Parts: sequence; C-alpha cells; structure tokens
Amino acid sequence: MPDEITTTTVNIDAAEVVAALWQQYKDDGTTEVRELLILHYSPLVKFVAGRVAVGLPQSIEQADLVSYGIFGLIDAIDKFDPARGFKFETYAISRIKGAIIDELRSIDWVPRSVRSKARSIESAYSKLENELKRTPEDKEVARELGVSEQELSQSLSQISFVGVVALDELLSAGDRGSGTTVGDTVADRVNDPVAAFEVDEMKHLLADAINRMPDRERLVLTLYYYEGLTLAEIGDVLGVTESRVCQIHTKAILQLRSRLAEPA
Repeated sequence: MPDEITTTTVNIDAAEVVAALWQQYKDDGTTEVRELLILHYSPLVKFVAGRVAVGLPQSIEQADLVSYGIFGLIDAIDKFDPARGFKFETYAISRIKGAIIDELRSIDWVPRSVRSKARSIESAYSKLENELKRTPEDKEVARELGVSEQELSQSLSQISFVGVVALDELLSAGDRGSGTTVGDTVADRVNDPVAAFEVDEMKHLLADAINRMPDRERLVLTLYYYEGLTLAEIGDVLGVTESRVCQIHTKAILQLRSRLAEPA
C-alpha cells in the first residue's frame, strides 16, 4: 500500500510540473522551457515513428523518422492551447505523423510504379463498387485490372507500406507543416462552427464507409487505429501472417479512399 501511495504521489507531482511548464511557456515563450517540454514528450515521437515504420522499406531508418517527427512535436508544442481542454498527446500524434509523412514524401521514397499500381487498384475498387453495389472480391478486382489474383496480391504487398499511413493523408494540401489531418481539425478547430461541421461530416462518412466493409478489413482497421495493436499482433489475433495483415490493411485503405472520393 505505501508503494502505491508513493507512485500516485509521484504521478501527481509530475503532472503538476508539466502543467506548470505549459503555463510558463505560454506566458513567456522561452526557449529553455520549450526544450524541457520537448524532452518530456520525446518518447511520444519514438512511439509514433515506430508505428509509421511498420511495413516501410528497410532502407528507411527509424532514427530518421524520429528526427522528422521532432519537427512535428515542436510544431505541436508551439500551437497547442492547454486552455481548450484537450490532451496534448492526442493533439501531438497527428502533428508528429504529419511531419514524418511530409518528409517521406519530400524524398519521394515510393517508386512511381508503386504509386501507379495503387491508383489503378483504387480506381478498380471504385468502379466495381458502383457497378456491383457491394465490396468486390479479389478475383473481380483482378479481372478488372487484367491480372491474376496472385499478381494482385503481389501488388498489394508492394504498396502495403504506402497504405499503412494512408489514413493520415492530408485533407487539404498546403505548405510543409500547414496541411490538415482529421486529427488536427478535431484538436484545434473545435471552436469554429464550420470546421466542427466538416469534422462531424467526415466522421459520419468514415463510419459509414468502414461499416460497409467486409468483416476482416473492418476488424483490421479497428484493431490497428483504435486499439493500437501492431500488424504482427493483429496477425496473431486473426491467425495469419503479418504480411497478410499488411495486404488486408492496404485493401481496406484503398477501398476507403475510393468511397470517400465519391461519398454519394
């Protein structure tokens, strides 16, 4: 019991220290205080970088992703308003992810052929869903593309590392660091009625699109984005390999993107 009391006291003290740092930084904006906040939240960057790194080519070092993410953390600290009542961690994750993804795009780490395949498969899903009024099966998508199911599977494997960050695609384009993700609009535009309406509408569109997906794709998205499981852990749950989970995830993302492109 004494140990539990001590641990609780330490946690409370730490929270008070962080709250005091935020207050001081917003009052004075000193570099020294910002550096203390960066140091405190730096483990968050490592966590996000680890999530983004899943499925990326081995040539991309996680240390590089962490360095990219630090810029997102700094941006989040500068723009975060504690008075709004949101947890900083929730707000910062989307900023950190955005900074990492922006940098990956700037170095053009995805071959053009892979991007082309992703667009073709996405278009095939969109066309077939409009015609069939349901989610198309793999053999139907393969037939539409003029390839075998095995070739389709190989293409999904190739683009899986693109799809793993696809839910964080920017809703609106802009200069580096100025784009907006779904998480950003929820966190820092809540007082704007128009932005709040747009976010609410996007939530409904996403929910409707996800609910119309096959059970396995819906489960993978839920476990990965809402429960925080890694692709390997999801593979253990489903009884399949991690590479198979990557394929399922990629198919789900391409289906979502095709549906949200034409929400009607």
